[in-house]
Amino acid sequence: MYKNSKFTIILPAVVACSLVAGVLLGGLVFRTSRPVVRRPALTAPGSDKINRLLSLIGTQYVDSVSIDSLTERVIPLILDELDPHSTYLSAQDLSRAKESIEGEFDGIGVVFNMATDTVIVLNVVNSGPSAKAGIQAGDRIVTVNDTVVAGIKMPQDSVVKRLRGPRGSQVTLGIQRAGVKDLVPFVVTRDAIPIKSIVAAYMIRPETGYIKFEQFSMNAHKELAEAIARLKEQGMKKLILDVRGNPGGLLDQAILISREFLPKGKMIVYTQDRDGNREIEYSEGNGKFMDEELVVLIDENSASASEILAGALQDNDRGTIIGRRSFGKGLVQNQIPFPDGSAVRLTVARYYTPTGRSIQKPYSNGREDYYNELLSRYQHDEMFSADSIHFADSLKYTTESGRVVYGGGGIMPDIFVPVDTTDMTPYFREVAGRSILYKFTLEFSDRYRGQLNKIRSLEELDRFFDRQPNLLNEFVSYAAKAGVAPKPAEIERSKAILLAQLKAYIGRNTELEDNAFYHEIQGIDNVIARSIEVLDSAGHAGS
Repeated sequence: MYKNSKFTIILPAVVACSLVAGVLLGGLVFRTSRPVVRRPALTAPGSDKINRLLSLIGTQYVDSVSIDSLTERVIPLILDELDPHSTYLSAQDLSRAKESIEGEFDGIGVVFNMATDTVIVLNVVNSGPSAKAGIQAGDRIVTVNDTVVAGIKMPQDSVVKRLRGPRGSQVTLGIQRAGVKDLVPFVVTRDAIPIKSIVAAYMIRPETGYIKFEQFSMNAHKELAEAIARLKEQGMKKLILDVRGNPGGLLDQAILISREFLPKGKMIVYTQDRDGNREIEYSEGNGKFMDEELVVLIDENSASASEILAGALQDNDRGTIIGRRSFGKGLVQNQIPFPDGSAVRLTVARYYTPTGRSIQKPYSNGREDYYNELLSRYQHDEMFSADSIHFADSLKYTTESGRVVYGGGGIMPDIFVPVDTTDMTPYFREVAGRSILYKFTLEFSDRYRGQLNKIRSLEELDRFFDRQPNLLNEFVSYAAKAGVAPKPAEIERSKAILLAQLKAYIGRNTELEDNAFYHEIQGIDNVIARSIEVLDSAGHAGS
């Protein structure tokens, strides 16, 4: 017998999400084109005092002090007194952030993992630099420009720094390849590598497509249009759009994507600055999926641009929103660069959904409480029961069709689906938490590399797994050798989760990548299951 504790299962994930939110959600709805209206008074009262203090320290302080270093430390302290999403980015941080938003970086074009202190190539970007040089999935990168990177516990970010570099530059890799005794040298010419906003797009069942959005980068709308066109060619008449865990991105991309689903003349969002100036965005009636059936999936880590999209569709009675209450970020930032390559993302406006609701959650108690609010949701049982969620009547709004929606802290879904921890046994938590499950999938993929590299479709992947009836037993034996004794009752209870994750991680080792991953995971995803039920039922919203 065992008893699942929600606290032991969910708390680590909630804390991790809170920490990630602090990193990812700071300023991730911002404008890139329209400048902020400049007010006449550009010098704030008290700024001379700060400048004079720095000058005095630089000229009279008894010890030598770096004024630049002091400035780097002072700016974040000032911004901390504002809202949680006004942030300072050093030149290095801004460079990394720009990669995500601009949708590309300069590198060699491989997906790799270092779970076993070895750089294992999981996939090679099609037509990318490594593919052109002859690098293959399953190869081990042992040296980079004669520097050994395998077996020395080198941090992953250090390996990344060695692999990346300006486009057009070259890097020599020493590759260990199965069946070849000596290291094989490859010279790779670095180039631009795309960062995808959509990580998966496939037919989840006949007539129903599934699109997984990871972020709203500069190419997000283009990727969506291409995915919709591709899935329509395969017979898609219904769509599940998944923005769970999506922290946001560019405001203009959220607007363009919303237009794909809304008829002409519908308000999408409006922003309002401190002087009451509004900018209103409307749909144009030329979208590629305006009439078909639609559901949108959200959760507590769907934020900013994800919430603009969900709010626009919900307020216009388009489709059904399913999942759990979203993060609650309703602030817009403008990114203002400094001459040294750094920048500040300053909150310049609030955004409102078409019914006029702000979904920004309170932040008056400081940043720590703000990001720990996700933990508070868990403590109040909100992750498990919609009855635990309460809104004041003052936050109630009504759409044209009479649907009741709420502001004041995220988008509340039309249909709530709780976190499901029923079959997460102690056995599963141990093999997953110690990465035993993941390491097994890497070794399994190595043994079957030849077959996996030939898989071109989800149907072929399914047939491959049909030929692996002993997959779970093989894993249980592997875990036992790693120090986790078999617990038959717990293994049986967690069987569906174990098999789904095993197949998902193995599938990711094929050229199908995340299409394979989500295809295998969907069977244990209760939000997906509820979405299919809704799409199969007659007369749901947006039909």
